[in-house]
Amino acid sequence: MYLRLLSLVPFAGLLIGVAFANRVEPRVFGLPFLLAWVVAWVFITVAIMACVYRFDPTNRPDDGGDARR
Repeated sequence: MYLRLLSLVPFAGLLIGVAFANRVEPRVFGLPFLLAWVVAWVFITVAIMACVYRFDPTNRPDDGGDARR
């Protein structure tokens, strides 16, 4: 249950963080800082969602209903 609350972090990073990252300089890999911020949060979101999926107990296979047996 509490692991799923981790999915609120990207929401906050994009919604709240954009207000603080709204500037052009410095440039990151040639991108304006705001665009680099958004792109970084896309990758962070993928990593967080992968962790939520991996460690969520509802995604584990049942012990008695394994189809490989």
